[in-house]
Amino acid sequence: MAARLAQEWFAICGGCEVTILDVGEPLLDILPNLEIVHMPVLMDHKVYGQTGEKTKMEIPEADVGIITGSIRNEEHKELAKEMRNKCKTLIAMGTCACSGGIPALGNLSTVDDIMEKVYRGSVSTESNGLPKESVPALTDRVYAIHEVVPVDVKLPGCPTTPEIFVEAVSALLAGKKFTLTGKSVCDECPFVREKKAVSELKRPLEPIHFDVGKPLESVRCVLEQGYLCLGPATKSGCGGEAGTPRCIKAYMPCRGCFGPLADTANPMVDMMGALASIGLDAKQIVDRAATFNRFAGAQGRLRPVPQKGGKPS
Repeated sequence: MAARLAQEWFAICGGCEVTILDVGEPLLDILPNLEIVHMPVLMDHKVYGQTGEKTKMEIPEADVGIITGSIRNEEHKELAKEMRNKCKTLIAMGTCACSGGIPALGNLSTVDDIMEKVYRGSVSTESNGLPKESVPALTDRVYAIHEVVPVDVKLPGCPTTPEIFVEAVSALLAGKKFTLTGKSVCDECPFVREKKAVSELKRPLEPIHFDVGKPLESVRCVLEQGYLCLGPATKSGCGGEAGTPRCIKAYMPCRGCFGPLADTANPMVDMMGALASIGLDAKQIVDRAATFNRFAGAQGRLRPVPQKGGKPS
């Protein structure tokens, strides 16, 4: 009997849904074992009934549930609870769902400040009243899914990789446990550390030094070259079975899209330690909080910064 699958998307760009399409031919092996009962991106199944006849959100019971995106409004929060109630196994897919992702950069501002900027303060928008009818209220901040409901499996990445998606779903269909490594990007990076100090950070668009045609193992650690790389504070796994992280394969510094090393980790503290170890001063980075927590702003890692006079920025 095919396993029943339900999926919902919250505050997200849609990249994780594209990841499912990017699976390619292996998807043909998975689909016969799945019965999709709810997936807004793929099918017309409405949570208030097909004609809006229901007064309460309702999602069909499912063996596996997938949520992409972070929780930004009260409707997301209610849907997350409904998914948890109806799904035997719940997957948080993508960094937005796992640790807040890019939407959680909004946690640097209060809801009032965001609404004021968007509906009254923007030069490109005619000043008007705030939307109240038929629009779900924003939550006080952006939440990762596990902050609101228990999550069984987390698949980080912006977006997560097709390989990880296939591996996770295949394991669940086979009744097996799926886990990701606890290593950092640095643990799987082939670049060579010379453990020499550098004096200052370079501009991100300056070319990284490497010899064309030579293996990755011949390249010096890009952090030691003076480029800001978030590998020390970022969970590994984006390289799949080959191991080498995706950005590193392209001779680029890690941007942190796979999220923090653990739910309890603090990327800002981890990165400040990594920078200090090679003689770099973290104060060279003007927007440190947002830069180090670019994909991990949930769980209180990012919050409004008070200005002089007590008002948040």
